Amino acid sequence: MKKELRIFFTALMFYTRIPCPVWVDHSEDYLNKATRYFPLIGWLIGLAMALVIYGSLFILPISVCVILALAVSVLMTGAFHEDGFGDVCDGFGGGWTKSQILEIMKDSRVGTYSVVGFILLFALKMAVLISLLELNQWFALKSLVLAHVLSRWSSLTIVYTHSYSREDASSKIKPIAKELTFKNLLIGSVWVLPALVLFNNWWIVAVFVPVYGMKVYLAAYFQKWIDGYTGDCLGAAQQINEVVTLIYCLGVWKFI
Repeated sequence: MKKELRIFFTALMFYTRIPCPVWVDHSEDYLNKATRYFPLIGWLIGLAMALVIYGSLFILPISVCVILALAVSVLMTGAFHEDGFGDVCDGFGGGWTKSQILEIMKDSRVGTYSVVGFILLFALKMAVLISLLELNQWFALKSLVLAHVLSRWSSLTIVYTHSYSREDASSKIKPIAKELTFKNLLIGSVWVLPALVLFNNWWIVAVFVPVYGMKVYLAAYFQKWIDGYTGDCLGAAQQINEVVTLIYCLGVWKFI
């Protein structure tokens, strides 16, 4: 039990800014195992955002509630995945070879591609969440939780099906699992099921089609240019599939 708690707290320590017990250390072995809790981290972030929106809707406009919730998610994760998304925008937007792309991605400076990417990313998140909340508040909050859980699961599948691209010591250090066993993939997948059950509707299950389709496309794109994935690629996949899930929920609302 204590070992499993340590694995969970390892995931919490690496993927969020939530304080963890002092006995949790930086073990690569535990980090590889901790990936099975990555979708569970999505539950924590999604529920926190949902609570912020639900509580603030009593006194604030929907648009302000959504921005507050997005701020909470950034604070809880330290913009960990958003940073990966920005690096991927700059790296793949400005590089033409594997070495160029990897070099740009490890540069901490922000370029035009990432700025444009961030604007579009957050604009989409805000627009879709506001539209969902205007349709039905409970459906919107459940969609938000599902988006955070399922998008993290999609990143897990990239770790399972593809190889890590970069091993050089000069890279910008980011904690990342570089392998995933089938057992841990199954355990990680279990955390997705309750998020689907929340809806009690079979239309929601079809969300796997666009989400996994996007995962296949992104993984193939990363493989083509850098022979695998990096931590930044996983962060970008999470952010993109978070938006894909929300857009799907908005589009399928008429059938619910």
